[in-house]
Formats: sequence, structure tokens, C-alpha cells
Amino acid sequence: MIKLKELGEELKTVISGKTMDALLPPLLFVVLNSRFDLGLASLIAILSALMLSIFRFLSKQNWHYAFGGLLGVIMASGFSFFSGSASNYFLPGILGNVFLLVVCLLSLIAGRPIAAWASHLSRGWSLDWFWRSDVKPAYTIVTWIWSLFILGRVLILLMIFISDQTTQLFIWNTILGWPLTIGVLLISYIYGIWKLKRLGGPGIEEFTSGKLPPYQGQTRGF
Repeated sequence: MIKLKELGEELKTVISGKTMDALLPPLLFVVLNSRFDLGLASLIAILSALMLSIFRFLSKQNWHYAFGGLLGVIMASGFSFFSGSASNYFLPGILGNVFLLVVCLLSLIAGRPIAAWASHLSRGWSLDWFWRSDVKPAYTIVTWIWSLFILGRVLILLMIFISDQTTQLFIWNTILGWPLTIGVLLISYIYGIWKLKRLGGPGIEEFTSGKLPPYQGQTRGF
């Protein structure tokens, strides 16, 4: 049985300060654009992302996500400003989701699910463990879950984008961003641990130590 404390700790490693970094610039952009003009809204959005990056760096927090967000805001603001359409602020994000969907599908076709790569990069576990026949199916199904979620997000945002409703784009981009992503990550984690148990393979520590079956299986982390 997965404990709430365990789920909280897993989510904490994912969220940290990223929610504010992702939410504040587009919020300022939408609010200022509705009251002033596109140029000022773009400028303030970029400055807010820059200030967040500087704050993370000076506070010795993880500034890489904020800096990546700054580059994204500059690109998004550029799209909207030079096209003269506020809705284009969200176009790079939509295109980014399309790219991510393609990566997920290609990883499934190649038999190397992106969920396994994500876990390998974040946790440093041996890749050989992920590709075992009694481990990989769990990461394959989770990658399918991610793919369906991303596809749904792209379709919804594209429909709103085509209708040129900037405020609705911000609202749905936010809802389909961290709030729903957290839910998908929770489902992925709970299902992943359950599926690994059902597959009967070794846990990562058992695999690393060369333990022979019967295995206890993966009890923490996915």
C-alpha cells in the first residue's frame, strides 16, 4: 500500500518552485494585455520571468527550470508581439506538446518508452533494469497514459487557439498544465508500482545486487 507521505515526497521532487515559475509570466501577460497593449504585456512577462530566474539563482535554488521558462517566455512573447496576436503567446507551448507527443510515440515504436528514460535520468537507475521483460511493460503502459494525456491537451488547446480566445487559452493552459499533470503523475506512480509488483520482476536494488528470484519487487520509486 502506497502511503500518502510517500506520494507527497515523490511529488515534492517534481514540483518544487516550478509552478510559480510557469504560472506568473503568462498570467501577467493575459491581465496586462487586456488592459494595456501587446508590447507592454510582452515586456512585463519577460521581466517577470527574468526576475524569477535571478531570484532562484541568488537564493541558490534550482534556477535551471526558471531560466528555461525565461527562454520560453521570450519566444512566446516574440511570437505574439511580431504576429500582433496575443493568442500566439501560447503557440510555442502547444508546439512543444506536439513535439513531446511525437517523442512519446517514437519511444513506444522503438520499444524504449520515454517514461523509463525519464525515470533513469531523474533517479540514475541502471538502464538495463528498465529494459527487462518483467519491468519494461509497466513503463510502456505509463508512456501510453502520458501520450493520451498530451494528445488530449493538444487537441483542447488547439481548438481554443483557433477560436482566438486568449483568456480561455490561459485558463485551460493552466488547468491542463500543473494541476492535471500532477494528477497524471500520481496515477502513473500508483499504477507503475502496482504493475511492477504484478510483473514479478526484481526491484532496482535487487537487480543491482544480483539477487536471484523469488523477488520482493520494487517497493518505492518508479
